[in-house]
Amino acid sequence: MADEYVLLGASEFIKDRLYFATLRTKPKTTANTHYFSTDDEFLYENFYADFGPLNLGMLYRYCCKLNKKLKSFTHSRKRVIHYTSYDQRKRANAAVLIGSYSVIYLKRSPEEAYRTLISGNNTAYLPFRDAALGDCTYNLTILDCLQGIRKALQYGFFNFETFDVEEYEHYERVENGDMNWIIPGKILAFSGPHPRSKIENGYPLHAPEAYFPYFQGHHVTAVVRLNRKIYDGQRFTDGGFEHYDLFFVDGTTPSDLITRRFLHVCESTEGAVAVHCKAGLGRTGTLIGCYLMKHYRFTAADAIAWIRICRPGSIIGPQQDFLEDPCRQKTFPQHNAATTMLHRRDCSRFPPDVTLGIQAKEFNLGFNRTENLVSHGLRVL
Repeated sequence: MADEYVLLGASEFIKDRLYFATLRTKPKTTANTHYFSTDDEFLYENFYADFGPLNLGMLYRYCCKLNKKLKSFTHSRKRVIHYTSYDQRKRANAAVLIGSYSVIYLKRSPEEAYRTLISGNNTAYLPFRDAALGDCTYNLTILDCLQGIRKALQYGFFNFETFDVEEYEHYERVENGDMNWIIPGKILAFSGPHPRSKIENGYPLHAPEAYFPYFQGHHVTAVVRLNRKIYDGQRFTDGGFEHYDLFFVDGTTPSDLITRRFLHVCESTEGAVAVHCKAGLGRTGTLIGCYLMKHYRFTAADAIAWIRICRPGSIIGPQQDFLEDPCRQKTFPQHNAATTMLHRRDCSRFPPDVTLGIQAKEFNLGFNRTENLVSHGLRVL
């Protein structure tokens, strides 16, 4: 009887098989129903007042978990219910997980997935916000996140059949470089290098040379710096990389000139472009968002959602409204996304499977991810 009561207010993703429910108390699995929750398993590491969405590695692990449950002989005759609590932050993150699963594996449109999420007795979902201290001025919705996932899936930005979650989780850590591919094989976001590799107040800092092995192994041929000069850019040039300075103030938005120059660098560079500001979040994410909007026709919300799923904390404050500005489209003339894909998939430089999934297992190219970047041929100076 309790199971039937739960189902009355649940969202049904697969008839008589997969559901999503918001519950006040932890239910017990029964002979007919298997309950599980990820609220305390997949946890968002906030910067300030932000609370999600969860990153791509967590989404991958969730999808693996759910697929295993649905294929399990033990649960083969049971209804599987992913339940979440009334903690609005955890509830929003859980909704993105199962909504994204339905887009990726059940081939639902973002709109269909969202309609399912709000069916039954479900109340509205709390929108996500930026990684800032002040008031929230821009709401990123559950639907925005699902649309970002769908666009990224459509253009082959990730493929969970080849996704290397260990590599993703390794390189996103500060001690290993703090790097995330936003467009695999084309644009990498990373934290700004420092003059020397060292540990400062418990925080690992990396010199330019610490990145050379990874960049060389992943066909990165250009580096764009958006913050003030901290290291000598000639060090990247001496390492065989193009280096560009496109400075604008932290927390602000780029001028049209800076935006055009950044797009030109990305469009004219053979190979991938690594982009950084101080933390590789605000300014970096904003300009990468411009590239997504021009070349792949992402909306501003699509771009913000996808970039934050790849690299949490990206795009802050006025940078969100900058991307949403209707006048921004004037900076981005019509561009054929198929042409962009063909350019990225130039077989003379990249095997086809390499560019079709972030952190694809075939993408390691012999690079040993268990080695810390600082120790890669570089002494702490």
